[in-house]
Amino acid sequence: MYAPERQQLLAERLQVDGRLVVVDLARELDVSSETIRRDLAALERDGLAKRVHGGAVSTRALRILEPGLTQRTSTNTDLKARIARAAADLLPPEGGSIALDAGTTISHLVDEIPLDHPLTAITHAIPIAAKLTAIPSVNLHILGGRVRGVTAAAVGQSMIDAVNEMHVDVCFLATNAAGPESGLSTPDGEEAAAKRALVRCATTVVAVFDSSKLAERHVFTFATYDDLDIVVTDDGISAEDIAALEAHHVKVVIA
Repeated sequence: MYAPERQQLLAERLQVDGRLVVVDLARELDVSSETIRRDLAALERDGLAKRVHGGAVSTRALRILEPGLTQRTSTNTDLKARIARAAADLLPPEGGSIALDAGTTISHLVDEIPLDHPLTAITHAIPIAAKLTAIPSVNLHILGGRVRGVTAAAVGQSMIDAVNEMHVDVCFLATNAAGPESGLSTPDGEEAAAKRALVRCATTVVAVFDSSKLAERHVFTFATYDDLDIVVTDDGISAEDIAALEAHHVKVVIA
C-alpha cells in the first residue's frame, strides 16, 4: 500500500472511529510505528487530525476528504472526456502557449491535443507531463517542487517562483469545488497556492469542471469568478449558476 492510499484509509477510519492508535495500526497494516506517525503528521497538516500521545483524534475540520488520484480518475470519466473535447476548441493557435493544471479532466484534455499542433506547454503535474511527452509537436516545460501524493503535482515556493517567470496564452485550470461566493477552492493550501500562480501567468483562464463541483466548497480559495474568462462544464449546470458566472463576465461553454 502506497503512502497516499494508507493516509486515505486512516482518514476514513478517523472519520468513523474518531481516534487512531499507532501501535494497533502498525500491526494491522504491517508497517513500522514511525511510518504511521508520519501518516498522522500528514493528516494533521491537512487539518484532519490532532496528534496525541500514542495516536491521533479527529478534528472534524473538513466535511469532505480530498479524493485520491485513482478515485478521481475513475469518476465521471465520460463526462470529463466530453468537457475536455469542448475545452480543446480553446487551445491557442499554432505556436501558442498553455499552462496545464493537475486534474483528471485536464488529463483528458491532453488526449485531445492534435499531434501536429505546435504548442509550448508548462505543467506541474507529473501525469500530465508524462502524457505530453508523447506529443511530438509540444515543447514541454516541467515545473518542479515537492510532489503531493494525492494529486501527483509539484507544489511549494520553487514551483511558484518558476511560474512567476513565465507567461502563457491560456491556462486550463481544474478545481475541487466552485461557487459564486467561495470561487474555485481546494482542500490543500499548497495546492491552492500553485493554482493561484497558474492563474496569474495566463492571458486567458479557462476552468474545466463538471457541474457537480458547483455543489461543494473547500477551505482554500485560489480563484474568484472575476479571475476566470471561460468555464467549460456540462449541461447539468443550473440557470442560476450560469447567471452567476455571466454576472462576472465569464463565458460558459456547455459540453
